[in-house]
Order: sequence, then C-alpha cells, then structure tokens
Amino acid sequence: MALHQLPELPYAYGALEPYYDEQTVRLHHDVHHKAYVDGLNNAEAKLAEAREKGDFALIKHWERELAFHGSGHILHTLFWQNMSPDGGGPPVGKVAKEIDRCFGSFESFKKQFSAAAVAVEGSGWAVLCYNPGFQKLEILTAEKHQNLTQWGVVPLLTVDVWEHAYYLKYQNRRAAYVENWWNLVNWEDVNARLDTIGV
Repeated sequence: MALHQLPELPYAYGALEPYYDEQTVRLHHDVHHKAYVDGLNNAEAKLAEAREKGDFALIKHWERELAFHGSGHILHTLFWQNMSPDGGGPPVGKVAKEIDRCFGSFESFKKQFSAAAVAVEGSGWAVLCYNPGFQKLEILTAEKHQNLTQWGVVPLLTVDVWEHAYYLKYQNRRAAYVENWWNLVNWEDVNARLDTIGV
C-alpha cells in the first residue's frame, strides 16, 4: 500500500507575510498537517490489517480515524495551494463568472464566505465547493472537518479556522485572520480546479 506523503509548500515559509506569519506556517504545515498524514497512513494500515485477519472489532474506530485524518490531509493540501504570495484581489476568469452567477457579486460572496468562516463552532473550515448535481457553487462549513458536507461536491477554495491555523498571530481574533486571508487567495488555483472538473 502506497503511503501518503506530506506535500511540499508551493512557496517559502515566510512568503505569506505579513498576512500569514512564518512561525504559524511552519508549525501548521510541518507539525499539524504532518500529523494528519501520519494518522491517515496509520488508519489505512490498521484497516488493511483488519481485512487480513478478518477481525473487524475496531472497525468503527478506524473508519472514524480514516475520515478524520483523510479529510484533514485533503483540506490542508487544498488550503496551502489556495494561497499565494501574489494572491488576493477580486477573482478573474471562470470563477469570477460562476461567483456572479451563484452569489450575485463577489462582494456578496465574500461577505457570506467570511461570515460562514467566522461562525464555525469550535474547529473547522469554510469551503467553496462546486456541486455537480446542482450545477452551482456552494459555501459549506465543515466542523471537525469530516462533518456537515454534501456528497459529491468538489472543494475549490478553503480557509482553515481551527485555532492552530491562526492563534500565534491573531489569538482569538478569527475575523481579523479571515479578513487578512483574502489577501492571499490564489484565484488561478481555483480556476484550475474548475477546469479540471469541466465547469
């Protein structure tokens, strides 16, 4: 079974300053994200072992671990790619048209997305997704990050609002963190994701 790997950052640790500080990026990527990768690999190994032995007594535990760590790895990978030192500003291209179509305007979208991110109870994410069944963009929140989703959606843009993502610089000021995060949004990455799914 191939092991999942912690992806390299697409920029230097300090490249997102002043909006996202180097110390948090290092800790968030090298420690927190790595823990999800390690947990995912462990869960997959334990499930393979259970299949081999025919012993599924702990199936609920290992399936939860698979969902938790797998979701954490997927969303963190997306999070790093969704930011750029050259990011920010209004969207361009296909995603700009889709945002206007689905939310009325970029300003309406930005307000709704920011409000969703700030309102997450405890730990979680705000995620812009494309729902192929509905043929539209949706803003969803994921508390505990494996919950509160819609089946079949494709995540395009996400902001991590677990405290480990911002506490060193912003303490409990999540709204300030989210507002500064908009300066880093990599719209080219979001457009590339839309292209991949044929929107």
